[in-house]
Amino acid sequence: METKGYTQDGTVDLRGRPVLASKTGKWRACAFLVGYEAFERMAFYGIASNLVNYLTTQLHEDTVSSVRNVNNWSGSVWITPIIGAYIADTYLGRFWTFTVSSLIYVVGMILLTTTVSMKSLRPTCTDGICNKASTLQIVFFYTSLYTIAIGAGGTKPNISTFGADQFDDFNPQEKEHKVSFFNWWMFSSFLGALVATLALVYIQENLGWGLGYGIPTVGLLFSLFVFYLGTPIYRHKVKKTKSPARDLIQVPIIAFWNRKLQVPNHPSQLHEHEPQQYINSGKRQVHYTPIFRFLDKAAVKDGNSSKPPCTVTQVEGTKLVLGMLLIWLVTLIPSTIWAQINTLFVKQGTTMDRSLGSSFQIPAASLGSFVTFSMLLSVPMYDCYFVPFMRRKTGNPRGITLLQRLGIGFVIQIAAIAIAYAVEVRRMHAIRMHQIMGPKETVPMSIFCLLPQYVLLGIADVFNAIGLLEFFYDQSPEDMQSLGTTFFTSGIGVGNFLNSFLVTVVDKITGRGNGKSWIGDNLNDSHLDYYYGFLLVISTLNLGAFLWASSKYVYKRETIEFNEGCIELESKALEISPLGLQV
Repeated sequence: METKGYTQDGTVDLRGRPVLASKTGKWRACAFLVGYEAFERMAFYGIASNLVNYLTTQLHEDTVSSVRNVNNWSGSVWITPIIGAYIADTYLGRFWTFTVSSLIYVVGMILLTTTVSMKSLRPTCTDGICNKASTLQIVFFYTSLYTIAIGAGGTKPNISTFGADQFDDFNPQEKEHKVSFFNWWMFSSFLGALVATLALVYIQENLGWGLGYGIPTVGLLFSLFVFYLGTPIYRHKVKKTKSPARDLIQVPIIAFWNRKLQVPNHPSQLHEHEPQQYINSGKRQVHYTPIFRFLDKAAVKDGNSSKPPCTVTQVEGTKLVLGMLLIWLVTLIPSTIWAQINTLFVKQGTTMDRSLGSSFQIPAASLGSFVTFSMLLSVPMYDCYFVPFMRRKTGNPRGITLLQRLGIGFVIQIAAIAIAYAVEVRRMHAIRMHQIMGPKETVPMSIFCLLPQYVLLGIADVFNAIGLLEFFYDQSPEDMQSLGTTFFTSGIGVGNFLNSFLVTVVDKITGRGNGKSWIGDNLNDSHLDYYYGFLLVISTLNLGAFLWASSKYVYKRETIEFNEGCIELESKALEISPLGLQV
């Protein structure tokens, strides 16, 4: 923009007026947002980390059913953001979509707290014999859970992208701060998860489930109050396209109609707007890339379609989504590994010696706090030491590329599941040595033997989770960044569904014909080590698939043009790094 003092990326306030760069956005605005993220993560992990225990001890579900139901609910929480992001990008915008969805989320938390607090909504036990949950009790409980999932669908994809919107890409200093934003955003998320796995899990098992769910409900309401206090200083992105997702349909259709045409030898002969049009509209021009070349036919001039040809920028937007889809596919197995933390790792821990001193018993789900501890320690070290060190070595503002970051995380995750397999082999050996058969018998092996796998998964997540969130936000087409971040959330969701599917299929196949199920109700008479070995094999194969997909991926290159000149972003997109991942 030409007017001095205003943001250059065209952001506005809630009433649609241009905003002053000095009085809005940046870290000051983000301070009002991180509180919500911390309390929302505290609420989510307060439920997810111990839900498998609630289902088995309070609703009396069997092991496979409880694991499947936890995965299905977690998967829904991470899948519904696709709908919330589409509504935000196409209709309501991030702020209003978040506002409506956060209220739905709070209603779900209130319903859940009521459900676990009222005796009439829980099965009763008489002389140690417990009744199965009634249909009404099941319906009320799962309605509460899935109301939360619907609310999360609108909050999860929009609150982080809304935070990233507070930094102006045209301002070099703000652009640099944006690189650190996702690290510190996830840091606040980890804080919320830490409180959940340390304090809330203990409260749920020792002081009552109602109190354990009531505390994050109150915290969520408080964080929303703080969020709206920051309204005057928030920046809002202006929609520049009526239906951002339309190009995803239009480009392949026109390319199909023009399938018999020859693509010009030079991309400059393809249809593209004049630079002045991008200057006037404030949109970014995306540069041509030599991948998915069949889509280039959509930009051929004088094509066979009755509709005008698409621009190179439109075609490249579709290519970006296809490229991200390729990377998304190879993140599903790592998400399946992550799903073990709140399911089988917890059930595994309940069979082990959880004593700390003479009278205190560690809740098995509390070991998840070590995932968070390792994240909290790793994020500052990554941002303050690793990134500056690697920046000097590579010249990359991020230190290493986004895909290199993911690759490192996947390798650490494979090490974690290998250790989990080794620990389970040792646990099975202890069971045979002490002739333990009963499902409630304690294996004479400390639960702290599980610590290395939790810690390594936490370190891996600093590379994986933050890297994926930043990757999908950064590489999304300009008007689809909320929808783009749902690649991150939906990957976790599908990973949970995939784990649910694997657990169910493995249980049915291995338990067939009086066989010993790998994942039975009695983990002391099962073969969980075989299942972990299976996960180790598919994780290793998936790493190979990731390296192949990374070698094919081409990063987004776009030019932001304005009257004083232009800024080109990601100008090193086609160089190849020493690791074989593109810079």
